[in-house]
Amino acid sequence: MAEQRSPKPQVGGSTPSWPAIHIGLGGATQAARALEKPILDKVKLLLAMVPLAAGIGAYYYFGDQPAWIRVIGLLVAGGVSILIALQTELGRVAWAFRREAIIEVRKVVWPTRKETTQTTLVVLVVVIIMAILLWLLDMFLAWAVRFLTG
Repeated sequence: MAEQRSPKPQVGGSTPSWPAIHIGLGGATQAARALEKPILDKVKLLLAMVPLAAGIGAYYYFGDQPAWIRVIGLLVAGGVSILIALQTELGRVAWAFRREAIIEVRKVVWPTRKETTQTTLVVLVVVIIMAILLWLLDMFLAWAVRFLTG
């Protein structure tokens, strides 16, 4: 059996060019275990909501201030909330998932400009042909209804 190679050797995958590595994240099972963690994680998650709620409240309380200042304050409050939430087990699992998703997106072999243009043209032609066929079917059915109902 011949060894199968990727068209882009620098991109890994399931071929022997880059063996799969198990990082140890169990997906839903680890997220479920994270919810069963000690009360401290739950307290941290609740504490993470405080700056966000305060930021939303401040956004409306300072309604007479320029919008860009209120938006910056809201973004800062959201960032503080995220930083607090990342200190929990569930936050670490979510951050690891984000990192893995970025790694997977980098492995995608994106189509070239020529392939994208050709595919778009094929889709447009098929849509136009289907529109004409459905229009003809509609005209035939309208004619048949008029013929049958007199």
